[in-house]
Amino acid sequence: MNDMEHMTLSDKYQRLRDIIAGMGGGVIAFSGGVDSTFLFAVAVDVLGGNALAITASSATYPQRELLEARELASLIGGRHREIASEELDIPEFQDNPRDRCYYCKRELFGKLREIAEQEGLPHLLDGSNLDDLNDHRPGRRAAQELGVRSPLEEAGLTKDDIRRLSQALKLPTWNKPAFACLSSRFPYGTAITPERVGKVGQAEDALYELGFRTLRVRYHGDVARLELGEAEYAAATGPLREKVIRCVKEAGFSYVAVDLLGYRSGSMNETAPSG
Repeated sequence: MNDMEHMTLSDKYQRLRDIIAGMGGGVIAFSGGVDSTFLFAVAVDVLGGNALAITASSATYPQRELLEARELASLIGGRHREIASEELDIPEFQDNPRDRCYYCKRELFGKLREIAEQEGLPHLLDGSNLDDLNDHRPGRRAAQELGVRSPLEEAGLTKDDIRRLSQALKLPTWNKPAFACLSSRFPYGTAITPERVGKVGQAEDALYELGFRTLRVRYHGDVARLELGEAEYAAATGPLREKVIRCVKEAGFSYVAVDLLGYRSGSMNETAPSG
C-alpha cells in the first residue's frame, strides 16, 4: 500500500488498465454510479466485448437509477444486460440486521457467477475503491466468498481519483452524488417491506423532481427524516418548504423532519448495535 501512496494518478490509471487486461474478460456489477460506470468504461476500452455489465433491478433500486444505467451503458457502448434481484424475498434481508448487505450481495453475486460461467467470462468485478476499506460494508464478505475482484481498489484508486479520471474521460457521472439502495434508509432491526420501501422511494422521487440531488429520506415509522446537502437544506427550509412537506406526506409519512446534521453517508451506522 505504501508504494501506491507515491503513485501519480496517471500511474494508477495505467495500473488499472493492466489489471483489467490481465483478467481477459469479466462480468461487472453495474449500478450506474460513479465507480461502476468508470470501471465499465475502462473495461470496455480494454476488453471490448469480453466486458459484460449487469444491472440488477429490484424494489430497492429506483426506476430513475435503472433508466440512467441504461443510458450510461448505451453511451459507453459496451455489452449490458438487466436481471431481476429478489433480496426482499430473503428473510435475513427483510429482518434488516447489521450485515443485511451480505445477504443481498450474496444473492446478486451468485446470479452474476452463473452468467459469467454461461458467457465463458473468467472474472466477476465490482466497483469497490480504496476508500471503501474504511467503511462498514458487509457485502465485501459475500464478494470475497464468491471470488469477486475489485480492480479500482487493487489499482489504489480513491473516490476522488475516480471522479477526476471520470471527468477526464468525459463521463457524465464524474460529479454524480453518491447513491445507496433504498434499504439503507432503514435503521437496523426495522423490518424492510415492499410497502415501506415504496414510501421512501416515492418521497425521494418527488424530491428529486423538485430539483434535490444530495438527499436521503430516512425511515422512522411515521417520521421521514430528511438528510440534505447544504444547498438542498436551504431550499427545503425556505422557498420549497411547503412543496417538500406535501411531497413527503403524499408518500405516506405523517411527519417531516429535516436533520440539522445534513447528509452523510452511512448515517444509520451511527446508532447501529455493535457486532
